[in-house]
Amino acid sequence: MSVLIYTESENGTFKKNAFEVASYAYAVAKELNTTVTAISFNAEENESLGKYGVSKVLNVSNDQLKTFNAKAYANIIAKAIEKENASVIIVSSSTDTKYLTPLLAGKLKAGYTPNVIAAPESISPFIVKRTAFSNKGFAYTEIKADTKIIGVSNNSYGIHENDTSIAVEDFNSTPSEADFSTKSTEIDKVVGKATIADADIVVSGGRGLKGPENWGMIEELADVLGAATACSKPVSDLGWRPHGEHVGQTGKPVASNLYIAIGISGAIQHLAGVSSSKVKVVINTDPEAPFFKAADYGIVGDAFEVVPKLIEKLKEFKAQNA
Repeated sequence: MSVLIYTESENGTFKKNAFEVASYAYAVAKELNTTVTAISFNAEENESLGKYGVSKVLNVSNDQLKTFNAKAYANIIAKAIEKENASVIIVSSSTDTKYLTPLLAGKLKAGYTPNVIAAPESISPFIVKRTAFSNKGFAYTEIKADTKIIGVSNNSYGIHENDTSIAVEDFNSTPSEADFSTKSTEIDKVVGKATIADADIVVSGGRGLKGPENWGMIEELADVLGAATACSKPVSDLGWRPHGEHVGQTGKPVASNLYIAIGISGAIQHLAGVSSSKVKVVINTDPEAPFFKAADYGIVGDAFEVVPKLIEKLKEFKAQNA
């Protein structure tokens, strides 16, 4: 009986949250005196999971599954859980897994707790700490079901190296036609840049930038910091930026180590979606902007003056420390 994890990947490469999930699972497995088994889909670097405590990988290699399909993935993961006799399953709290995991939990009659931010408080009874009320509070949840599924919040537990001997075996389960009753017709992906889901730093712009022609300084600042770019809902609604960059409660949630909001006043939906970020910085001309109350650091000033100076100083700092 092992702890089983679902590891997310893209174009054959594991996402950062796969290593965080593996690290978390290793800690749980130690408490249960067992090992960690991972299931991956079309990944090319399965052995790398051994660095984070995974003992075995079940690799699914199937061209039909190169694009995420919640129903097909859930059915195959359920077969892997049965094969490994796993009673604890660990996943991330990404958008994809929040779609997949309820299907899996219903199929297994499992207890599912998302947005978990720490190792279990206890194993018997099985109690975990999670965020609640749009990240405004915490809840200690006891999972009583025999099969338990834990969704680990991004950047909450961290990535920890636990070198382990690893074995990789094929686990090829053919999906059924019924699994593809829902199909993706178009996927808008960020290419060649840090993604919002994986980035440690996110630089986000709002209507205070006045137009899409001024987005160059957001991208330049992000490039200097190695950050992902994002935007508020009004910006994506106006067509200044793609909807894939919209962050907030009605867009993509952000749990970065540093979130920089430029020209964003801070509507409640936006604040709820970025509140899991560890450090929040706001640059705005309005000292009464709601974001200042939620931010760790704030600069009252014109973004068109502040951001270029910030970029200049960061470049100087990087040059001195190169």
